[in-house]
Amino acid sequence: MADGGSPARVRIVERLSEVPAAEWDACAGSGNPFVTHGFLEALEASGSATAETGWLPQHILVEDERGRLVGAAPLYLKSHSYGEYVFDHGWAHALERAGGRYYPKLQGSVPFTPVTGPRLLRRPGSGTEVTATLIAAMIEVARAHKVSSLHVTFPTAEEWQQLGAAGFLQRSGQQFHWENEGYQTFDDFLAALNSRKRKQIRRERRDALLNGIEIETLTGGDLETRHWDAFYRFYMAMTERKWGGGYLTREFFDLLHQRLADRVVLVMARQGRRYVAGALNLLGGDTLYGRNWGVVGDFPFLHFEVCYYRALDFAIARGLKRVEAGAQGQHKIQRGYLPVPTYSAHWIRDPNFARAVESFLARERQSVEAEMTMLEEELSPFRRETD
Repeated sequence: MADGGSPARVRIVERLSEVPAAEWDACAGSGNPFVTHGFLEALEASGSATAETGWLPQHILVEDERGRLVGAAPLYLKSHSYGEYVFDHGWAHALERAGGRYYPKLQGSVPFTPVTGPRLLRRPGSGTEVTATLIAAMIEVARAHKVSSLHVTFPTAEEWQQLGAAGFLQRSGQQFHWENEGYQTFDDFLAALNSRKRKQIRRERRDALLNGIEIETLTGGDLETRHWDAFYRFYMAMTERKWGGGYLTREFFDLLHQRLADRVVLVMARQGRRYVAGALNLLGGDTLYGRNWGVVGDFPFLHFEVCYYRALDFAIARGLKRVEAGAQGQHKIQRGYLPVPTYSAHWIRDPNFARAVESFLARERQSVEAEMTMLEEELSPFRRETD
């Protein structure tokens, strides 16, 4: 066997706590905080992603002949399609109308997290056959559970191609990300915009701070229990208004603080002594990831300031390459966040149903590509040479 660590054994664990954090993180790397042991295990330990909430862990581990972990894949057996952000409810209804059963299914993802990142984790220096072993193991788990389908959501573009080559159906979507073109200050970024958008953003930033609003950006040792108490209140208020309840428990945020405080960037808005809004971001290797937002009350433009503009301030100050502001939201384009593709890959057991889904996805990919082109051409706030 090569020194790089060829696969010798595959096993499944239902609790990430059974895997040493250092071993998992050696495969996950340091660039994306959401696939770290600390983040994923916090979801389980806090009761956020468990069998009781419809997320039964079925994590795949690939070990070499010495028992060293050389590959891993976060995987969940699911009884519903909530908390995924790649929507397949229509597929479920179609299969059930045809007399089939869509649930349970398998989900290769980070729960409640629409962030592109590695899903086929491989220790540096291990052979490329580890990736093939992970994909084959996922399919074997799907067959063993006799699920209708297996979905890998928000993988990297390279993994998307690897999954496609292994027979998965390929789906594309879009998000809106901000790219740092070497800006030294926020005014440098504004200078790249056309005059109308530049004035709009300045007005929004000014008006967001009316009525005595002050903004704090907290990370690491600045974070205290009172900040998490306030943020959880905002989170629950927002999720109850939109979806009838939140996915994340209060304990999750305590565990996040204990394990990843230096990667948390919490932007909080205060009116006098009372916090009224907040946005949670996590810091990656070269990217700031916007995750959750909440507010109590009505404060015009505060969402844009707390979620978008303060994130840009932080990214510019740290020299980060980009800010990813989460799922959906064409209104982000006007604030400098442009459309970029996202990916998912789908293995469907029934060949007839797979052919129907494949036909749909071919049309959907063309539609997504055309929409992204149109949005950037027609709505981009950046100056053009003819301006």
